[in-house]
Amino acid sequence: MLSPSLAQEIAGDTSAVIGFNVLITDAEGMVIGSGDSSRVGSFHEASVEVVRTQEPATHNASQAQQLRGVRPGVTLPLVAGGQAVGTVGITGTPAQVRRFGLLVKRQTEILLRESVMLRSRLLSERAAEKLLADIASYDPQVVEGDFLVFRAAELGFDLRLQRVAVAIEVTVPEGTARRRGGGPAQDVALVRTELLRTVREVFADPQDIVAGAAPGWIGVLHRVPARRRTESLVGDCRRVVDVIAAQDGLIARVGIGEPASSVGGLHDSYQDACDALRLGGRSAGDSPVQLIADLRVHQVLAAVNQSARNRLVDLTTADLRAQPDWPALRDTITAWCESGFNLVRASAALHIHRNTVVYRMNKIEQLTGRPLRDHRTTMALYLACLADQMGSG
Repeated sequence: MLSPSLAQEIAGDTSAVIGFNVLITDAEGMVIGSGDSSRVGSFHEASVEVVRTQEPATHNASQAQQLRGVRPGVTLPLVAGGQAVGTVGITGTPAQVRRFGLLVKRQTEILLRESVMLRSRLLSERAAEKLLADIASYDPQVVEGDFLVFRAAELGFDLRLQRVAVAIEVTVPEGTARRRGGGPAQDVALVRTELLRTVREVFADPQDIVAGAAPGWIGVLHRVPARRRTESLVGDCRRVVDVIAAQDGLIARVGIGEPASSVGGLHDSYQDACDALRLGGRSAGDSPVQLIADLRVHQVLAAVNQSARNRLVDLTTADLRAQPDWPALRDTITAWCESGFNLVRASAALHIHRNTVVYRMNKIEQLTGRPLRDHRTTMALYLACLADQMGSG
């Protein structure tokens, strides 16, 4: 619990403040920190009895001479969790240094507790990261799902509860890294702790698993409360995006998977969340939060090899793509299909007058020679438009 590096830091800083040498030993009486660095590594015999009794001891000059490695002063036990883990000693005549004893002891124990808490938190974070990584790469042929359920339970998480995976990507706006004097990856790494804290403040359920997934990525396995609506989760994700932007000037994007209550299901949900991030950035406008449920067609298209997608685009939209207003025609086809082939909803989605939609649809029909009200024709065009939006990635 009491590392030599921490002991040396405490002893050095405290000695400088009080003007007397402070010495710290481990539970076996070995000096692991001292304002007088020459004493580090030596044996302090008086500490053995102080650790055993958990009672302070003072030694004048004659008493100190009878003990190995001991100088006049006071020695007090360092207690953590009811157990003596070492001692802190102050060198000087007992009358001079006794008044500092309790203060130094309490301050050292406070720093020790904080160090233990920090180490425990870091270990918990690493364990959560490993758990998330194992779920993300889960292969039932390699590892049994029950083993991951057991490991999660040791961390206090029940993987049998219904969860939904959320993937968060954080990037640095162009130019920001140069102003800070570092690169984008360095900037994200510097605020990683703050980013995790921000996400945990929103996903604060004790069963929510929040961990760094990769540089610039945070993964969440969010427990889904009963009767919670998807809109509520989307709202939480938008809040994360807004807080990150307000605090650090970074750009956050979020992908949301589907609910699951098994290791295999969570694996799929997390992969879906990552796909939503990847696909949403190219084909769903500027929305920072994307649900895989809205991108299933895109996901299927992405699974098709690039040459097949190119052939679909070339054969289905060749005449349309030759037009200077091809992007507008493409958006019209997409909006028409995603609005349920409803003229009013399509015009609202495009933010244009319905007569403009009618004009574009007539133009599309003339160029393709097929009516848009033939849904099979329209769906082929729709898939080609999505493939064109997705590009070559």
